[in-house]
Amino acid sequence: MEKKNIISALFVSLSIMATSCSDYLDEKLKSELAPDNTYTSSYGFETGSAGMYAIARAEYNTWGSTAFMHSAACPYESQQIATDLAVMGTKDGSIQPFGYCTLTSNTGIVTSTWKWAYSLIAAANEILAYAEKCTNWDKPTDQANYMAEARFFRAYAYRTLVYLYGDVPYVDKIQEKIHTDFTRTPKTEVIQHMIDDLKYASENLPIDPDNVSKVGKLTKWAAEHLLSEVYLMNGDNANAEKSALNVINCGYFRLMSNRFGVEKNKPGDVFSDLFKEYNQNRTSGNMESIWVMQFEYQTKGGGDAYDDWTRRAWEPKYFEIQGFTLADTLGGRGLCQLVPLKWWIGDNTGFFDANDIRNSEYNIKRNWYYNNPKTPNLLGKRCEITDETWFTTYRLYPALVKFFYGKADNLTYTGTNRDRMKFRLAETYLLLAEARLNKGDKTGASEALNVVRRRAHASEISSEQITMDVILDERIRELVGEESRRFTLCRTGKLLERCRKYNTEAGPLIQDYHVLWPIPQEVIDSNTSTEFPQNVGY
Repeated sequence: MEKKNIISALFVSLSIMATSCSDYLDEKLKSELAPDNTYTSSYGFETGSAGMYAIARAEYNTWGSTAFMHSAACPYESQQIATDLAVMGTKDGSIQPFGYCTLTSNTGIVTSTWKWAYSLIAAANEILAYAEKCTNWDKPTDQANYMAEARFFRAYAYRTLVYLYGDVPYVDKIQEKIHTDFTRTPKTEVIQHMIDDLKYASENLPIDPDNVSKVGKLTKWAAEHLLSEVYLMNGDNANAEKSALNVINCGYFRLMSNRFGVEKNKPGDVFSDLFKEYNQNRTSGNMESIWVMQFEYQTKGGGDAYDDWTRRAWEPKYFEIQGFTLADTLGGRGLCQLVPLKWWIGDNTGFFDANDIRNSEYNIKRNWYYNNPKTPNLLGKRCEITDETWFTTYRLYPALVKFFYGKADNLTYTGTNRDRMKFRLAETYLLLAEARLNKGDKTGASEALNVVRRRAHASEISSEQITMDVILDERIRELVGEESRRFTLCRTGKLLERCRKYNTEAGPLIQDYHVLWPIPQEVIDSNTSTEFPQNVGY
């Protein structure tokens, strides 16, 4: 989908941001792209729709010329650090407030994440307002479909806001004049609006994922998957279970159990196949993906070197060790900003079953061999991982192979151009397990969990064994780096406990109030007509 040059048609800035559209865009709003001229036909709404996908895809962007920029290196890392997963390696200035628990209302990513979410909300509200007025549609279903996409993305943006900031202003209309009197809407009310949006999206988005207008387009099942999570946020476990089962039983998706895709005849396993470049969409034979964000290397609108640095965050700087040189097969040019904790990825912790393929050499790289022909005395020899290389120099440690992708023609390339699986069926089963456990149905919870474990060739968990910590451990094995770990731990009420138990860096520093981020100071300062309270502790 073409994205880059159409975003001007989408942004109606919220006065709560105390900023203008030009802060986000490289070009000024052109009259021919003004909403009154754009949203007059199905073609115009398709333009606006592509813009919403681009903003959503820019959630973790750093710099560059894309739909949204955080202007910082670590927006993705801020959702993973100070949890039970990782400590900081390269201590980039933008990640330190999160790793050391020193974030304030002026921390850059605290502010930019708020702006990203309200940018997406503004784009969605604009489409919704104009769709109500438009009468020139190509197909009778177009109006409801574009409104369904907008309502999905509005809920998706509020998901981030509620997890991170708690009570936030609920805005569901275009803000046509400056407001300085916003108030904080209670979280429970915002979540109910999210549920309403996702129910509408579920009822009006396409049902058949093989019959959508473009690869990567939302379907009913993406809305149902997210609805299951939002019901969990709301404490409505019965409906969370129902929505998860709607996806699982719809007949369109299945966990991949046999080798598939571009490297199915090369050494590997089915779990590693999920993460090979070009294997994320159904067109590759992947029947597990529910919603996939689309990237395209060296294609206008397909992302650039500053898009989504998730792959670089997890990978070590092995190439700075004598005897190594950059190689795509070793993860490319990593940044080692997220260094995995030994308690779960260590070789002898018992965290993985002996036969669990998620712990295979194709999924976690523990054996590193020197590859630089310019050091023939080392070439081909094994480089030992030690506590020094792992936690002192941060140059070599067990690494997640799911992030080993890049471009062999440009080994220093920094961007991510592999399509990103946002929702896949394995997580739907884990949401189902969570809902059932919350209901007191431990047998049903273990049954859901064991579907995922059987695919991984791991031993089954009994109903007597299952707890929320067991589910959270399973989410690491299956979803590490894919999920926003902070969101999961906050939803389950486990952030403080598990950070303090496992995180050697942030654990001693995290305070109870760190469950929420502060409200950005510029939001409070610009809201001059009424009090806008800060979160406790900041």
